[in-house]
Amino acid sequence: MKNWISLNMTPGVGPRKATQLLESFGSAENVFGALRSELESLRLRPETIQSILKKEFHDKAAGELEKVKRLGGDVLILDDGSYPALLREIVDPPITLYVKGNWQECFEEPCVGVVGSRLCSTYGRNSAEMLSRDLAENGVCIVSGFARGIDSSAHIGAINGKGKTIAVFGTGIDQVYPKENIELVSSILDSGGAVVSQFPLGTPPLRENFPYRNRIISGLSLGVLIVEASERSGSLITARLAMEQDREVLAIPGSITSKNSFGTNYLIKSGAKLVQQWQDVVIEFPREIASEILPPGIDKEVFDKPDERETEAPKGMSVVERKVFRLLESDKHIHIDALLEKSGLSFGTLNNALVKLDLKNLILTLPGNNYARKA
Repeated sequence: MKNWISLNMTPGVGPRKATQLLESFGSAENVFGALRSELESLRLRPETIQSILKKEFHDKAAGELEKVKRLGGDVLILDDGSYPALLREIVDPPITLYVKGNWQECFEEPCVGVVGSRLCSTYGRNSAEMLSRDLAENGVCIVSGFARGIDSSAHIGAINGKGKTIAVFGTGIDQVYPKENIELVSSILDSGGAVVSQFPLGTPPLRENFPYRNRIISGLSLGVLIVEASERSGSLITARLAMEQDREVLAIPGSITSKNSFGTNYLIKSGAKLVQQWQDVVIEFPREIASEILPPGIDKEVFDKPDERETEAPKGMSVVERKVFRLLESDKHIHIDALLEKSGLSFGTLNNALVKLDLKNLILTLPGNNYARKA
């Protein structure tokens, strides 16, 4: 445990570099036993290499765990059985998770991310509260980012629905940001919810932290519902991350005259599921989960019809690998540019998935950056 916490604290080691180190050395313990030359071969920053060689944060890591326990929290590590399975599937998952509250039960429930604008309208706030309440009443855990506006409304709706909600912080779990949400975090914990963060205790609300927070929101969730989003909203980043992680993207339509509806209406035009009621969200879940939640008779044919895409994809793939595999065919090839457009993935994420599928002997890598399934 100490090695994992220490690695997470090491400057210059984010989720991507941490994954690279773990793949190279096999464990967090082995990273701290590596030679300088081995670390230099991974093109780490000099200060990162020096910190690892000196085991700079080992003493602090031991104290960190004690402080977390005193707060009533815990630290989960990537190879721990308690680490949420869906989050482990994403590319470069956080290697540690600081958790507090009823996190075990929250992770066991089907989760949906609900996010949107901080400067939301009354329509947006009411929509977030209503849908989150209805979903929570039906056993769905609401995951959001604890920000002002839509995020706070989503948490409040889940609490009002007597359900569970997870607040993902862009700070340490010992920080409350924004400050006016200090009572909300108490309500989340008192109602059986949880607080989650990948950041060490004391981490302030730095701007660069929030994209990492958004990856956890979408990574924990079966789908992400965007309630309101302007043209440059951070919620659209969460939507993009959800698509990269092969999660469902859903959106609430809004007025064409409202700037806060630009992002959600754009997502719907681009293929996101239009949501009007809670059933619209649940019906996008995997068949076995949705059938347990939805009342009898709702679009039963959706569950009776086999999902050919699922039966075609071999087991043992990550969600991103499965998404790419489904876009490939055995009787014709596809160029990487077309894959980029169809998948919505970044080049790095797509290329990583293709390499792994090739290593698993599931695809053909053809001349000219073309790909096909193996027959």
